Amino acid sequence: MNTTNASSAITKSAVGATLIGVIAVFLWACLALLTTLTAGIPAFQLLASSFAVAFVASICILGLRGAGGFSSWRQPWYVWATGFAGIFIYHSLYFFALKTAPAAEASLIAYLWPLLIVLLSGFSTGESLRKRQLLGALLGLAGTAFIMQQRAQGESVGMPLIGYAAAFACAWVWSIYSVVNRRFSNVSSSIIGGICGLIAVAGLLCHLAFETTVRPDAGQYAAIIALGLGPVGLAFFAWDHATKHGNLAMLGALSYLAPLVSTLLLIAVGQSDAKPILIIPAVLIITGAVIATFRSRKASR
Repeated sequence: MNTTNASSAITKSAVGATLIGVIAVFLWACLALLTTLTAGIPAFQLLASSFAVAFVASICILGLRGAGGFSSWRQPWYVWATGFAGIFIYHSLYFFALKTAPAAEASLIAYLWPLLIVLLSGFSTGESLRKRQLLGALLGLAGTAFIMQQRAQGESVGMPLIGYAAAFACAWVWSIYSVVNRRFSNVSSSIIGGICGLIAVAGLLCHLAFETTVRPDAGQYAAIIALGLGPVGLAFFAWDHATKHGNLAMLGALSYLAPLVSTLLLIAVGQSDAKPILIIPAVLIITGAVIATFRSRKASR
């Protein structure tokens, strides 16, 4: 009986952590909209600015706990290196891919990471890959392809091979980071605040080396702050907790809700046209998410 209760508690904890990961997914759905509001700001300048906001916000929150709030930052170098490499390299490759290739096609390739997470999670300790999760991820990928295809209409057809390679590498970096991060389940997610600071510094150095500084206007400043608090701030804390304690395969499948929500937001504010064909990817993505997360009554008992 005690064993059953313990198992049930662990399952509920994993479900709760997975739901926290969904918060990150929906925050990332706002990324495209907020990024369009920063048009004209160089990529690394935007990276440095938004992560600086996330760093300052985390410092303020941890500071409320006193000096003890930063005790979780005392971690081995490889914990810091993993977080920094995963987040910084991902964003660097993503921005490079968008600069050297049509945005819609590059985004589609980069968004292979949820499917890769589902596949790689089968190799993680204590977590098996189920057919329904793989099917859900594939349906999500199909739905994402429909959405990106709609965005791609009217864009140039060709894409440099280096753009394809960067986007594909981007997907692998994020999926591997998300799965490897599971090994640091005993590390508090508050360390993400310090990692955001390192990324802000690295982004600033890259900006000074490769870009010309652009002074943001009031609207761009507001968008940068929103990015730092949401998709670049809270989202990474939520994702860190979810990948350490949640169901990785389920997270991968649910992540396909992001492009759907992102498109709906763009339509809502007039940044994209609403088309009846959007029903197709909506059905595919929602069906995939339902299949991936469905649990039979027998399995839940």
